[in-house]
Amino acid sequence: MVRKGDVLDPDCPSRQLLERIGEKWSTLVVRVLVDGTLRYSDVQRRIGGVSQKMLTQTLRGLERDGLVERRVFPVVPPHVEYSLTPLGRTLAEPLDAICRWAECHLSAMLQARARRARRQPARGEARSA
Repeated sequence: MVRKGDVLDPDCPSRQLLERIGEKWSTLVVRVLVDGTLRYSDVQRRIGGVSQKMLTQTLRGLERDGLVERRVFPVVPPHVEYSLTPLGRTLAEPLDAICRWAECHLSAMLQARARRARRQPARGEARSA
C-alpha cells in the first residue's frame, strides 16, 4: 500500500522525513556520499566543521530512515563504510540543487542581512516613528 503524505498536516509522519532531510548535516552527508562509499573518517574530513557526535547522530538517523547503509567489516581495528541506499540516492538531485542555490545566492543573502542590520536600532534603543 502506497501512502501519500501531506507535510502541511501537523499529524503527518512526512514531517519527520522533511525534518531529517532539512537538517544541515544530513544534507551534507548525502552530498558527500553521492560520490560513493566512504569510511567514517573520510565523511568527517570532507564535511568541514562537523563534530564526531553530530556526524554519528546524523549517520544513525539517516540509516534508521533507510537513506544510508552502514557496512561493518569484521577486522581489527573495525572498518566501517557508509553509502547511500537506493532511496538515499533519490535525494541527490534535489539536495544538490538546493546546495547550488545556496552557493549562488550567498552574496545576495549577505547583502540583504547587511541592509537589515543597518535599519535595525541597537538593542535597547527605541525605534523612531
